[in-house]
Amino acid sequence: MNFLDQILWLPLRDLPFYLITLIIAFTVHEFSHAYFANKFGDPTAKLLGRVTLNPAVHFDLLGIILLLLAGFGWARPVPVNRDNFTKPRMMGIVVSVAGPLSNLLLGIVGAVIFAALMQFGAISPNAMNGKLAEAVFTFFPLFIYMNFFLFLFNLIPLPPLDGYRIVEDVVPRRVQSKLQRVEQWSLLIFLLILIVPGVRNYTITPLYRAASWMMGNFLNLFQLMFGA
Repeated sequence: MNFLDQILWLPLRDLPFYLITLIIAFTVHEFSHAYFANKFGDPTAKLLGRVTLNPAVHFDLLGIILLLLAGFGWARPVPVNRDNFTKPRMMGIVVSVAGPLSNLLLGIVGAVIFAALMQFGAISPNAMNGKLAEAVFTFFPLFIYMNFFLFLFNLIPLPPLDGYRIVEDVVPRRVQSKLQRVEQWSLLIFLLILIVPGVRNYTITPLYRAASWMMGNFLNLFQLMFGA
């Protein structure tokens, strides 16, 4: 076992597939926030060059390093000024939910492609060599699973996640002020649900199971559709 295998949380052979998945998932996620914010009249993200599918402008170096070493991390958040929206609450909700929904869509698209490849026999010893088939069987389940997980994870109602921003725009203003007082503890709470094993069993682990359930059911659904 080499040094990288010892420090990474996933097998070294899976690292390229993991990185490709994260590049696509994070880039599309942040682009979706920026795109809708700009469409609704807030030019902040556009002025910073964030309305783009160029991964370089969306990635945070520390976030990527932590993803590789610890299994969790982040991209650069898209700045949004809701004061520029004509309907701040409604448009704010759309901008916030656009990111997670983009991951849901990516997961579904990945499931469609993977199911089609399996159902139509494109993935078989006769259709491709063993290494290519192994790469396909490694990449697509990881891509589908990670995007479904990111969809669910980002809906957790804790700052700085999108779920919290959605709650902020839904609740009355008097509740908003109370929520903002708790934000100072958000990083501690966030790390708690990610790191402490006893807490993870009730917060993150159910999301792992839900993402696996979504992947299995979508794949079964599309395989049945293609089979019919």
